[in-house]
Amino acid sequence: MSTEILLADDHFILSKGMRKVLEFEFGYSNIQTVTKCSEVLKELNKKTYTHLILDIGLADGSSLEILPTINRLYPTLSILIFSGRPGVVYQRALSQYGIRNFLSKEECGERTMEALRRFFYRSGKENAVSEGEVDNPFVDLTAREMEVLHYILQGMGSNDIGDALNIKQNTVSTLKSRIFDKTAANNLKELLELAAIYNVS
Repeated sequence: MSTEILLADDHFILSKGMRKVLEFEFGYSNIQTVTKCSEVLKELNKKTYTHLILDIGLADGSSLEILPTINRLYPTLSILIFSGRPGVVYQRALSQYGIRNFLSKEECGERTMEALRRFFYRSGKENAVSEGEVDNPFVDLTAREMEVLHYILQGMGSNDIGDALNIKQNTVSTLKSRIFDKTAANNLKELLELAAIYNVS
């Protein structure tokens, strides 16, 4: 079976750069690029992809919201998270979906190439690439808590978050309480400041 790659990133320069690396350094030609979560799901439904390179933040929302669907419908798909956000923050959330591959957009060229070689030449769900400081206050958040945090940082209220995630308002309130407890933030201002410090958005 040939290698079929879906690249999901809404940063034009980085997406184009990654595509060039895959084409000229690895020799892959079957590469489709998209910029939205909705487009990811449409493409995966259209044809059989072997590899997905996915940013966390896309043009229409957080890819954390579509990962459960992807994981359920395409269990053999190898997934690499390619993001400018800190891997240590998302490691626990991603591991819930069996995703162990995380590549920071801030990595130097050789480390990027090494991570891509591991991703393509070994099983996509075997090798942990993420690393980072263990005292990061966001590391213990679950996947669902990360989704709620994403909307909190966008300034959305509990009702809107509930509608966006299709969950009850009391569930949103519980998740928000857990987020504040785990990060030790006393109020929204402190939570926003922590998010800025640790590059969580």
